[in-house]
Amino acid sequence: MSCDTGIKARKPVKKESTISQQYEQSEKKSMSSSMVRQEMPSFTLDAYDAKSGHFISASSDDYKGKWAVICFYPADFTFVCPTEIAAMNAKYDEFQKLGVEILAISVDSKFSHKRFVETEPLLAGLQLTIGADTTKAVSQMFGVLVEEEGVALRGRFLFNPDGICVAQEVQADSVGRNVNEFLRQVEAWQYATKTGEVCPAGWRPGKKTLPVNTDAEQMTGRVGDYITIEEILS
Repeated sequence: MSCDTGIKARKPVKKESTISQQYEQSEKKSMSSSMVRQEMPSFTLDAYDAKSGHFISASSDDYKGKWAVICFYPADFTFVCPTEIAAMNAKYDEFQKLGVEILAISVDSKFSHKRFVETEPLLAGLQLTIGADTTKAVSQMFGVLVEEEGVALRGRFLFNPDGICVAQEVQADSVGRNVNEFLRQVEAWQYATKTGEVCPAGWRPGKKTLPVNTDAEQMTGRVGDYITIEEILS
């Protein structure tokens, strides 16, 4: 299964193309593959709402004006994937308190999602919505589609209420992501957005920030006068 096999180098998919397609491909290559500081792509897809047990439609419009995380995983009925989904679900109430909406997505159908949730013990009591990217178009929009395998990489994207991606994490199959670290990043981004201050490495609520909104000139080249490595790592 794709979710947990050994890591393999991604091979470019060779396709015959017209001159115009070749030009478009060259244009794409000159652009950053990162979603950071880009707007959320516009999409609509079928989904399974595990909280209600109903099939619904999920759209990028659902997340306008909200903090939102779009979280891709390779496939249903695999091994690391349910652990990640369960971990996000375990922190669901904390994300809700922060006003963060969550949409998980894989290329499986909505019917597969329903069966997956119903049979996997780790997903008992799931409150998340899982999108069915059966055309693989949304995975491609976000730059996580592995075309030769027909699945998405583990990609997680955080969008602010303006619809701009402020953080992303994309990795290969065999290692799951840390929901506690992601929750910390959400708290940091919300604090920085609200105050205009910036958060040093490992920042958590209650720890020291860097007041670049008021002390930027004095702080330039002298950050160590404001914070120590012990404070950063504490």
